Amino acid sequence: MTNFIEIAKKAKEASLMTASLSKEIKNEALNKIADALEEAKDEIFEANKIDLELASPLVENGEISKSTLNRLKLDENKMRDMIAGVRAIAKLPDPVNKKLFVRELDENLTLSKVSCPIGVLGIIFEARPDVISQISSLAIKSANTVILKGGKESTNTNKKILEIINGALDKVEGFPKNVIQQVFTRDDVGEMLKCDKYINLIIPRGGNSLVKFVKENTKIPVLGHADGICHIFVDESADLIEAEKIIIDAKTQYPSACNSVETLLIHENFAHKDELLAALQLEEIKLIDNPESWAHEYGDKILAFKTVKNLDEAINHINTYGSGHTDCIITKNIENAEKFMNNVDSAGVYFNVSTRFADGFRYGFGAEVGISTAKIHARGPVGLEGLTIYKYKLEGNGQIVADYVEGRKQFNYKNKLQLPPGGLPIKRC
Repeated sequence: MTNFIEIAKKAKEASLMTASLSKEIKNEALNKIADALEEAKDEIFEANKIDLELASPLVENGEISKSTLNRLKLDENKMRDMIAGVRAIAKLPDPVNKKLFVRELDENLTLSKVSCPIGVLGIIFEARPDVISQISSLAIKSANTVILKGGKESTNTNKKILEIINGALDKVEGFPKNVIQQVFTRDDVGEMLKCDKYINLIIPRGGNSLVKFVKENTKIPVLGHADGICHIFVDESADLIEAEKIIIDAKTQYPSACNSVETLLIHENFAHKDELLAALQLEEIKLIDNPESWAHEYGDKILAFKTVKNLDEAINHINTYGSGHTDCIITKNIENAEKFMNNVDSAGVYFNVSTRFADGFRYGFGAEVGISTAKIHARGPVGLEGLTIYKYKLEGNGQIVADYVEGRKQFNYKNKLQLPPGGLPIKRC
């Protein structure tokens, strides 16, 4: 039986060492991982083939879903993206020890807000072996350590990928041991969720039942999303060809993904409704106009649809039944687009683009540890910045509070470094 506490202790000890790693060592580690994955592609595919053969009968018996099997499969495209993601993360700016603001409280008394790693991450995921390289790479770059628990369906693939990653890390001088560790049993999950002494953040990547179970059984902060109930609203001014292209991509490009569209809302004055629905059916999309639930994630080429009276009804429907993941409006009306994006309460609000863009790699984050619908420090696809927190550093030369309380000294509060008021300017096309 796994001694989980020992694994967690080692992860905590390693996290204290990774916090001070140079960007050069971290980037060397990432590039060696990418090279190793490239060289060992055939080994990974062989391990994945074994997992697929073992999982296929489980689909037939109804023990796992077809969408789970789709997520489990590694192909050349996923492998290419895995490796490209690791290399992309190596090229990104170091997210640690960045000064977020500097404020002079008084002469020779300076306060700095500085980014730092979270610490130890516990990652629980289902049948997504490509998750290992994504999370490992983001953890290394952000100076965190990780304990991974993947689905039993992907055990062989998971073991092989982590073996390759840790083999590459062993070749990097000065890189600590036990930064990326893996556990395999259901008992390990229970131990992980109780381990608030050593683990700082839990990230579940899976379906609603997994996320719900995690949230109900841990005191550790949890980052993630339960459902991917994504919507597309076709406004009355929408272009038919554009709408067809976007919706087909959002539903068929990878139906089991959490950013696949599940509900289509159509304005009652959209003149090409019948043509649009016919085009979707030609792509073998099953349309449902009266579902048992508007809050169902199909994970397949199934799309619920509804005719709405206006933009307000569409927004209300999304905010009532959506999961706060990603929702899109297709329209030529800029004012309607602005209203939709301002009033829909989701992590991603889109205008004339596929919901499938909701992804850390496509956002330029290199990869993601998951997508968060929570309103905490990280929302949407969570990349490097979502894996850092901050600390305050105060530097002085003997100042004491009594001098300020008793009026002998006064604060002057001069900001030396900060973002401009209102954040960075937005460029409009």
